[in-house]
Amino acid sequence: MEEREILQKGEGRMDDKKKFLSVWLLLAGFVVLSVVVLVLCLRSDTRLPDTVGRELTEAEREAVKARNSPLTDYVYLSPNADFPRRSEIRKITIHHMAGDLGLEELGKAFGERDRRASANYAVGGDGRVALYVEEENRAWTSSSRENDDQAVTIEVANDEIGGDWHVGSAAYEALIDLCTDICERNGIRELSFTGDETGNLTIHKMFKEDTECPGPYLEEKMGEIAERVNERLKTETD
Repeated sequence: MEEREILQKGEGRMDDKKKFLSVWLLLAGFVVLSVVVLVLCLRSDTRLPDTVGRELTEAEREAVKARNSPLTDYVYLSPNADFPRRSEIRKITIHHMAGDLGLEELGKAFGERDRRASANYAVGGDGRVALYVEEENRAWTSSSRENDDQAVTIEVANDEIGGDWHVGSAAYEALIDLCTDICERNGIRELSFTGDETGNLTIHKMFKEDTECPGPYLEEKMGEIAERVNERLKTETD
């Protein structure tokens, strides 16, 4: 009996040691995983282009414009983006500002890391164009990673708050110009608005149920926007 008890006690101690070792291994694994996550976060910050999140010199602004739309009037590059995007540009997605924010004011908002939102471009009520995320990078705009990886996203100023969220003529015409330019430079031969996400001209509400964006006015204009852009693209190729 004594020998059996001794053996049982020995086996119990071995089990306790195994449990103790298992706990420590789990804790060590958790610490290692935490360190890896922290390092990855720090590396993601260091991978941000040095042009992001600050006022650019004139030479830097011109270099950025040369890589993007020549229609750009204002540049402030947001850190809220993926660098670079994972897919080729195949689409344009249109949003509205839900107001008429100045391009500088919107740039400041998109510059806030906690906001976690951005757009490639914005068109102001006066028709000026701003660039916040270079086209080679994915902006965080449409509540859909898949869409934004393929799309150049555009915020458009409203001259009416609520209602149809009307857009003034200066902003609307500048939007047509910008869409045409994006298509020409990215090899998009034709824009197609199908009313759902299968087209290459999309709107925010296709990817987020609880939003009106871009509002009734622009939504009703999507077919016309595609038609006018396609007319210009056809003229350029003829």
